[in-house]
Amino acid sequence: MTRVCLLVIFLLTTAVSYAQQLSLFTQYRENQTIINPAAVESDFLAYRNNITVGASYRSQWSGFGGSAPKTQTVRGSWLNAGGSGVTMMLGGQLINDQTGPTGFTGIYGRFAGILTSDPEYGGLSIGLSAGMVQYRVKSSEIVLRDENDALSGVDQGQMFPDVGVGIFYYQAVGGRTSDDIFYAGLSVPQAFGLDLTFTNEQGEFFTKRTQHFYGQVGYYKFFRNDGFLEPSMWLKYVPGAPVNVDLNLRYQLPSALWIGAGGSSAGAAHLETGFVLGENAGLSNTFRFGYGFDYNFSTFGPSTGGTHEINLTLSFQN
Repeated sequence: MTRVCLLVIFLLTTAVSYAQQLSLFTQYRENQTIINPAAVESDFLAYRNNITVGASYRSQWSGFGGSAPKTQTVRGSWLNAGGSGVTMMLGGQLINDQTGPTGFTGIYGRFAGILTSDPEYGGLSIGLSAGMVQYRVKSSEIVLRDENDALSGVDQGQMFPDVGVGIFYYQAVGGRTSDDIFYAGLSVPQAFGLDLTFTNEQGEFFTKRTQHFYGQVGYYKFFRNDGFLEPSMWLKYVPGAPVNVDLNLRYQLPSALWIGAGGSSAGAAHLETGFVLGENAGLSNTFRFGYGFDYNFSTFGPSTGGTHEINLTLSFQN
């Protein structure tokens, strides 16, 4: 256990110096393994499905048209549900993000080990993700005041390695006699610092992103009618800025429908809904569709319009 604690301290301390920002997510539970490489998929916590594949599309700031941020993710994961002692999780994700003339595309593999006597009832997970990221700047799309500015000219891009680290704990409340689950995690999903310098015939320019750290807490309260209630919280910290707190409450009805709502300390309100088709539809697999909508009521700056997010997930047992 001492070795495990030292490993956790090493991983998290190493990540303190450098990190950069992922896209925000309305339905962040659907992308929890991207936010935290040690996280256990919500499909396993809620439905005991140990194999999951999913995709999401997020379009922010609808009032800004084509230059608004757009993010696409594809992910997959497998958990060894029959293991004990240290059981494995494997997975990966592809992320593409574009905001006006700047963007990045990254591909990651994910590996985690869960310290547990039975993964269905709880454990402590330590995870690592590693991959390559291409950062790019479309200089030709930037409107410049000075035609001889170093930004002008050919579109540019650079490739960089990247890693993410995280720790995640989950536990059946009441032991084996209860289905309720509590979970919590800490992570730095992109631990290598981004300090890019682009050079062309006109000169050079650089861009640098600030550090981001994440925490997640949630609880599954299951009912006898096969529905459940899930309050959850996503904490985001950036040095030099206030801690951002995102609170959400989701209710899975006994039927296929689920609904949710929440808000953040930044002045954003969230609404989400979707449906789940599984045992309720006579299927051996579980298919889930979700739609989320955000609107920011902050009075700072211009109105950015709403944000739309779509998630598709397929999970099953092996």
